[in-house]
Amino acid sequence: MTRTPPPARPPGRPRAGLDAEVFTATLSTVRDIGYARATVERIAVAAGIAKTTVYRRWPSKGALIVDCLLDAFGPAPLEEGADRAELMSSTIRWIAAKIGEPGVGDAFAGVFSDAVSDPALREILSTRLQDPYRLALQDALDEPEHKVLFFIDVVVGTLLHRMGMTGEPMVDADVDALVAMMLPHFARGVGPT
Repeated sequence: MTRTPPPARPPGRPRAGLDAEVFTATLSTVRDIGYARATVERIAVAAGIAKTTVYRRWPSKGALIVDCLLDAFGPAPLEEGADRAELMSSTIRWIAAKIGEPGVGDAFAGVFSDAVSDPALREILSTRLQDPYRLALQDALDEPEHKVLFFIDVVVGTLLHRMGMTGEPMVDADVDALVAMMLPHFARGVGPT
């Protein structure tokens, strides 16, 4: 009697869990050596995988960073039934906390900076990172796109500027001041129309 051997598992790691390993390696590499020096090759070494494995999933360092940021940020904390002030305040504090996590602010600022001169990366940032959060905020706040984009620009821009100028995330007292500055501006009937 001939026994058929069980099907062999394909070589390499299962996909489940690999993305998480790569994201962890990405943020730790960015934290340790900075965004500019965190090449795909160095990230792959830190993850213990081949560089080609990374490139099979992400066509560029920018695309990898965007997915890494999406994983780090997760869904926006838009509590149903919360009033406008609570939604805006919790969103600002959530963004500040996420940008303050090790490697996240540096990765965000780096990919944002690269996108200035890379139209393809700008498209990835816009459609994959900004648009889902913008649409969720538009729905939660019942505001038009241009007002929500302005909100995102001011909040994220301010937080990344602080990281870029000091190398540190914004302290809680300054986040409180940012919240206090933004809430009146976005009260009904105030601000750009």
